[in-house]
Amino acid sequence: MSDHRAAVRHHTLRTGIVEFDNGTGSIVSVPCTIRDVSGTGARVALNSSAWVPEQFSLIFSSGLRKVCRLAWRKERLIGGAFIEGYASPDEQAAMMTADEQARHRLGIGARVKAARETRGYTEAQLAERIGVAPAFVAAAEQGEVDIPVYQLMHVADLLMVSLEGLVAGPAPDEVDAG
Repeated sequence: MSDHRAAVRHHTLRTGIVEFDNGTGSIVSVPCTIRDVSGTGARVALNSSAWVPEQFSLIFSSGLRKVCRLAWRKERLIGGAFIEGYASPDEQAAMMTADEQARHRLGIGARVKAARETRGYTEAQLAERIGVAPAFVAAAEQGEVDIPVYQLMHVADLLMVSLEGLVAGPAPDEVDAG
C-alpha cells in the first residue's frame, strides 16, 4: 500500500528537516521527505531510523519552521500535528501549492466519506456526533474545507479507522485505479 501512496502522491514530495532536542541538550537534525501537508499538519518520511520525540520542529526548504506534536508513527513514516493549530495561508503557500492543498483536502474528504458510508452513517449523523453542522461535513467530503486534526481524530475513532488511513491512505478512486 505504501508504494501505491508514494506513486500517487509523488508530486507532493519535498525535502525538509526534522529537528528535536535528544534529551541531553543536543539538537538532532534528521533529513526527511515531506510527503504531504495540510493546514493542520504534515506526513513525513524520515531518511533514517532515528527516534523522534513527542514534540519536534519540521523545517521546510523555504525556511519555514513549524513546531509539531507527534500524531502517529509507522516505522519511518510519521504524522505531525502543528502545535499552534492551523497554519496561516502564507505558511501553507510556503509548504505546498494551492493545487496540492486542494488535492490533499479532496483525498481526505473522499476517505472520510468512504469510511462514513462503510459504517452506515449519514452526513447529518456524523455531523451530530462530532459537533459540527451537516453542511461542514458535506463541504469537507467535497474537499472544500480543511478538517482540523482534533476533529479528524474524533472521526477516525467514531468510524473505527486509523487517523493515518484518513489522512494518508489512498482515496477510494485511487484504490480502484490500482
